[in-house]
Amino acid sequence: MPKVVFIERNGTRKEVKAAANVTLLQVAHANDIDMEGACEGSMACSTCHVIVEGDWFKKLPTAHATEEDMLDLTYGVTRTSRLACQVTVTDTLDGLTVRLPSTTRNMMD
Repeated sequence: MPKVVFIERNGTRKEVKAAANVTLLQVAHANDIDMEGACEGSMACSTCHVIVEGDWFKKLPTAHATEEDMLDLTYGVTRTSRLACQVTVTDTLDGLTVRLPSTTRNMMD
């Protein structure tokens, strides 16, 4: 099982095991990571925004235009920002490290 490291808003690192072929959002929810995911992964919000650490960003598939559009609507976006509902964990991403932004914007309220 690949591992994923979440850096929570308070700076705490939480390393968890993840089943392959599930999204980072699903991994976060299964491991009590404070990630909302208001649209439940349908890419209709940006509450699962994560910032991919280091060289991991280069190892991810390119984001689709729809994901980029959703990221444009949230706070704290960086060049390595992604939506956790659009990143699928694979064995090649063992050790993937992502940071939760300090705040998110729920457009579904």
